[in-house]
Amino acid sequence: MVEIFDLLFNPLPNGVMTVLTGVSLLYWVFVLFSGDGLDFGLDGDLDADAIGDISDADGDADAGDAQPGFFSKALDFINIGKAPIMVIITLFKFIGWIITITTSLFISVGRFGYWSLLILIPIFIVTYFLMHWITKPIAKFYENVGYHGEEPLDFLGRTGVMKSSVDGSKIGSAEFKINKDVIRLNVKSVDGEAIAYNDEIIVVDEDKNQKIYWVKKEINIRNF
Repeated sequence: MVEIFDLLFNPLPNGVMTVLTGVSLLYWVFVLFSGDGLDFGLDGDLDADAIGDISDADGDADAGDAQPGFFSKALDFINIGKAPIMVIITLFKFIGWIITITTSLFISVGRFGYWSLLILIPIFIVTYFLMHWITKPIAKFYENVGYHGEEPLDFLGRTGVMKSSVDGSKIGSAEFKINKDVIRLNVKSVDGEAIAYNDEIIVVDEDKNQKIYWVKKEINIRNF
């Protein structure tokens, strides 16, 4: 028993992954006893389309060039959106934990002290690519039970803050706070008028095909 405990927390990478995996275990124990069941695990799902579609900060992209962002593609690669994010995160930690423990049996990284944590970088990379295949049957299962991801957020009428300047046909980015989450979206001035960095804006329309939101400067008591 002492040997197993020592293996779980030594060397340092093992300890880090054991703690991270333990946190996920506690999460699911809480879900079980809270009575929320599977639905509780779905609440943390991400709208991958909304997160990853950010243009460059200068807003110089043309509307026709808007493509899903790197982050959006990375999430889709491991089937986030096709299965609840908490299920994916828990599985990622568990697989990474197993690989870390196994690696420590063959490679003596403990002598490197804190530097031994660097081994987690290649382990996370390997885990990420393994997750593409491991999550496929999970995504298929959730598809069969009728899960199709969270309903897309409706941004029409929401207010946010510009994180780049736009004018004419230029595309920029804006931040929106929704339930304590900060989401960045591609935005474009609805009438072509200049909107400066840090201006408050309101969403008035959207282009669902290009995932661009048309905005205008919000007039309120703070900027009237």
